[in-house]
Amino acid sequence: MFIDHEAVFLFNLIMQFESLKVFCDLAETESFTKTAQINGVSQSAVSQTISALERHFKSLLIERSKKNFRLTSEGEVLYRHSKEMLQTYDAIHSRMQEIKQIISGDIRLATVYSLGLHDLPPYVKRFMKDHPEVNIHVEYRRANQVYEGVLGNIVDLGLVAYPAPDAKLEVIPLRKDPLVLACHPQHPLAKLKAVKLKALSGQKFISFEPDIPTRKALDKLLKGQGVTVEHVMEFDNIETVKRAVELDCGVAIVPATTIRQEVASQTLVAVPLEGNHFRPLAAIHRKAKVLSPAIKQFVALLKEPI
Repeated sequence: MFIDHEAVFLFNLIMQFESLKVFCDLAETESFTKTAQINGVSQSAVSQTISALERHFKSLLIERSKKNFRLTSEGEVLYRHSKEMLQTYDAIHSRMQEIKQIISGDIRLATVYSLGLHDLPPYVKRFMKDHPEVNIHVEYRRANQVYEGVLGNIVDLGLVAYPAPDAKLEVIPLRKDPLVLACHPQHPLAKLKAVKLKALSGQKFISFEPDIPTRKALDKLLKGQGVTVEHVMEFDNIETVKRAVELDCGVAIVPATTIRQEVASQTLVAVPLEGNHFRPLAAIHRKAKVLSPAIKQFVALLKEPI
């Protein structure tokens, strides 16, 4: 029987890299469930991989308990060097693809609801048309969950508004969305060609929940103008905010792109804000992450107006 020793060697090498990747993902997420999700395997397979590594190195790598997850000293050493090896491998693979001009693979993306529902779809459609070999997996999350997903290496990219600085993150500015006042067509402010922020004092406001970055930015903006509004309803996503405004429960400051459909159907009116106020958008990824050609191309597309 003929044995292709080179093929066996390559197979074993790939399996070792995959095992080390599972270990690094577990070290970063501190969750067997999330690690299994990232690697498309079962939690049992993750546990078996870690056990196999511990047998191979004859060392305990992880201290397991219900309340605590911690790498041992040996685990820290393995994580540090494994991460370096995996980043080098990713860099080599990425460079090889660039030389061959190959755009393929997967892009794992997490986005806040407003961007994912209103800004992102035309970009995904254009990118998939130009690069059918790439699979884009989109998850819709609250802002804090997008950051957690990126930092935990659960996703490759995050799309956020009002990006928060973080030493572990690379922030790529994309563009700025104009902010407008959304109101019911019969609301007194709907008749204005433009509205000053000070004119909003005392208005009933439909707001995002206090921990959402857009809400924090709007609170800061209004406070800076000495404007006090009455927050009558608070929601965690733009769609519910819009529905409440359509019922004339109050007004809201929202990105213009998020109410185009409602303005076209005349269920809402978008009144420009005097002073040219904008919402900054950005893509984020881990600083140490090696971006594949597909991810680089997608980020480049996100910077373009569509």
